[in-house]
Amino acid sequence: MSNTNITFNPKPHIQAIHFPNGGSCFIVDDALVNPDALVRLATAASHAFQSAPFNAYPGVQLPMATGFSQKLDEFFMAHIRGLLNARRTLRMHCRLAMVTLPVAQLQPRQWICHRDSAGLEPGQSIAASVLYLFNDANLGGTSFFMPKKSAHETSLLVHDSGTLNREAFAQKYGITPGYCNESNDYFEKLYTVRPKWNRMIFYDGNIFHSGDIPHPEKMTADPETGRLTLNGFFTCTRKAV
Repeated sequence: MSNTNITFNPKPHIQAIHFPNGGSCFIVDDALVNPDALVRLATAASHAFQSAPFNAYPGVQLPMATGFSQKLDEFFMAHIRGLLNARRTLRMHCRLAMVTLPVAQLQPRQWICHRDSAGLEPGQSIAASVLYLFNDANLGGTSFFMPKKSAHETSLLVHDSGTLNREAFAQKYGITPGYCNESNDYFEKLYTVRPKWNRMIFYDGNIFHSGDIPHPEKMTADPETGRLTLNGFFTCTRKAV
C-alpha cells in the first residue's frame, strides 16, 4: 500500500493548551481524512517494526516513506509551525511507533520524562507531534512536565539516567522503575493530553514530556490493538525576536 494516499484534514480545528511554564501544546482532532488507511499500512508492515536502542523510545518503530513525510511537513508548515515560533523547517522525519516494553525491561532513562532537543544548534528549535491511532483511551496519551530542580541538577539526572545501571540510578535518585505518569521529586506534571482516535498533538520538543502509560500490561506489538502512534520531529530555525 502506498502511504502517499493518506490525506491530512485540509481545514483542521486547532485547540491550544498553554502550560504554566509558558509552553504550549496544540491539539488537532480529526487530523487525517482516512486514518484507517494508516492502521492498515502498519498492520501490513507489522513484521518490519524494530526496536530503536539509539533513542529512549520504549517500543518498536517503523520509519515512514518520503512521500508521506512531505505531507506531514506540509501540514505542519501550513497550520502549526508559526504557532511554535518556528520560521523554516531544516529537516524532519516521522515514524509509526508502538510502546511495547513491560516495566521490568525499562531502563532508567525510560523511567523519567525527556526532551527531544539534544544536538540542536543555536538559533534552532525542534517541534514534535504525536497522532493517536487507537480507540482505547486506557492505552494512554502524553504528559508534559516542568523541572523542580536547577538546570544543573536536572542535567545531571538526565545524564545519569543514560549511564547508571538500574540499581545505581534508583539508589541515587529514589526513582522506582516504571513509566513516568506523575509528578516526582524532580519533575512537576503540568498537563496530560488524553488520547483520542485520530487526534494529533504538536509541541515544542524542548518541553519535558513522556508517554502517559497507566496500564503497561495492555501494551502489545499488534497495530490493531496496541498503542499505535505516528511520531513526527521537525528541526526548524527560530523566529527572530
